[in-house]
Amino acid sequence: MALPTLLQKFRGARIAVVGDVMLDNHVVCRASRISDEAPVPVLLIDHERRALGGAGNVAANIAAMGGAAELIGLVGADAGGAAVQALIDAHGGAITGRLQVAGERATVTKTRYLGGAQQVVRVDRESATPATGALADAVIADIERAVSACDVVVVSDYGKGVLTDDVLAALFAACARAGKPSIVDPKRPKFSDYRGASFITPNRKELARAADAPTDSDEEAAHAADIAIRDSGAAILLTRSEKGMSLYRAGAAPLHLAATAREVFDVTGAGDTVVAGLALALAAALPYEQAMRIANAAAGAVVAKVGTAVVTDAELAAALVAQGHPSPSHGESTAPALPATIEEARALRARWRAEGHVVGFTNGCFDLLHEGHVSLIAQASAACDRLIVALNSDSSVRRLKGQSRPLQSLPARAAIMAALRGVDLVLTFEEDTPLALIAALEPDVLVKGADYEESEVVGGDLVKAAGGRIVRARLSAGQSTSELVRKAKERA
Repeated sequence: MALPTLLQKFRGARIAVVGDVMLDNHVVCRASRISDEAPVPVLLIDHERRALGGAGNVAANIAAMGGAAELIGLVGADAGGAAVQALIDAHGGAITGRLQVAGERATVTKTRYLGGAQQVVRVDRESATPATGALADAVIADIERAVSACDVVVVSDYGKGVLTDDVLAALFAACARAGKPSIVDPKRPKFSDYRGASFITPNRKELARAADAPTDSDEEAAHAADIAIRDSGAAILLTRSEKGMSLYRAGAAPLHLAATAREVFDVTGAGDTVVAGLALALAAALPYEQAMRIANAAAGAVVAKVGTAVVTDAELAAALVAQGHPSPSHGESTAPALPATIEEARALRARWRAEGHVVGFTNGCFDLLHEGHVSLIAQASAACDRLIVALNSDSSVRRLKGQSRPLQSLPARAAIMAALRGVDLVLTFEEDTPLALIAALEPDVLVKGADYEESEVVGGDLVKAAGGRIVRARLSAGQSTSELVRKAKERA
């Protein structure tokens, strides 16, 4: 199946995600010195960002890969619960939150302090008391409504009190009545507690504990999986770190896939991404081996990011191609489409703001991509968490550069730019300057070449007035599209 067709199938998928919803805070710091009070580093906070964690991270990954999620769980009547709801709202309807608010509980919150990409310490706040009585009844009612409307059900168990015996029994019964498959990301030590599930997705440690058997070698993992299948009746998708993943089913030969990650910065939430990819693939009625490849590719992409993160449909497409999936046919593209309206771009900007990301912006014609352009994009990407690149429209380029330009049309320039590492969104503007875009998107960082003085950067005053900053990128000597065109004409 061609990638555009495959990913398009995800857009009609609706997944119910039930479990422990969390708020993940990431505080990025710089270690300035050792404290005079104790032998510990003094951390200076650079910036903070928030993300949906636990079951929320599964839902966020489903939304990022093109699906829709119904998120069911509990939050407290506190600032953490309000932040979780704001993050859900920022997804613009791709996630529907059905969260019961329990006044006596604290919203499960994990705060990670990072020195660059290195986690220094984690501070947790939580209530793990099992949900009972009217609270459990309300969760069960939400589950029963969601199961009938969704294609696949994900059970995201972090052991924080939502998935009690009664809730699990009601969930699996609802799935059986509706004929809907379910996937469990487990935390309980006995997989018999998940009898009724279609798939269970343990890591090696979780499977070894559940089967009371080692899982290091292929033979040991297969034996432990047989025990887990006997106890639960479910297929076992085992994530095996550097060994990739393996699917074990009763009466079938195991399927193995090698790991695909080339860079591993952080494994936080990688299991959530695996489950999200698997759920979307099952909703699209893909064969098991292809579903595994999607889950495996998604996991390989997310561990190259720092902190709780999601994999977009474009990143998934790139990972699948790198994994050996057939490239798109002529005329097809896996690059994210340009937003049809500025409103769509503003909605994405609002989501990034709610998640605490530092958003950068740069612009240009980018007609013939050369080393200077690549250097500019790399510097701009390094200055922010999410980078927006705005391209002059074809008519705008003609006004600025002459009737012989651009050499490449806007769709070609946009596709090339979207394929560059570090670019998160590509826009276009008809005017001679991107001032209106900058005013609408309110970037935190505005990047322009060092041949411009700071006072000359269009929109710089708006960004600085809002507390942002301007980055003047180093130039690459002798790199110019106009110069390349001149040389080509001389040689013709």
